[in-house]
Amino acid sequence: MKPGGTLDKLVRRFTAYSLRYANQTVACNLLHSAEQRICRWLLMCRDRVETEEFTLTHEFLAEMLGVRRQTVTVIAGRLQTASVITYHRGVIRILNRKRLADASCECYGVIKAFYDRIM
Repeated sequence: MKPGGTLDKLVRRFTAYSLRYANQTVACNLLHSAEQRICRWLLMCRDRVETEEFTLTHEFLAEMLGVRRQTVTVIAGRLQTASVITYHRGVIRILNRKRLADASCECYGVIKAFYDRIM
């Protein structure tokens, strides 16, 4: 890696993003409800896979958010009843991105804006 080279710049940007994301996640975990954090995670997953449907189990989501699987199941059930998502056997489909974003905390927008700007 040449100092100031393309790879060096990319690695530095990604490192800055990773640190900012970690700090934002700590704050999010302290301040926001499990439902807001689940909505944020679903939006982030959708952004990464670039499709409305993706594989994500309740168990994995619970581990990532530090909540019980039953909590994820209850919240996912509410989101499904509200026609925001559908899920079946580990496959989640986002039906209404705007309502999902409205149910999420502001952390999603903050970290997405930072990522878009820096990367």
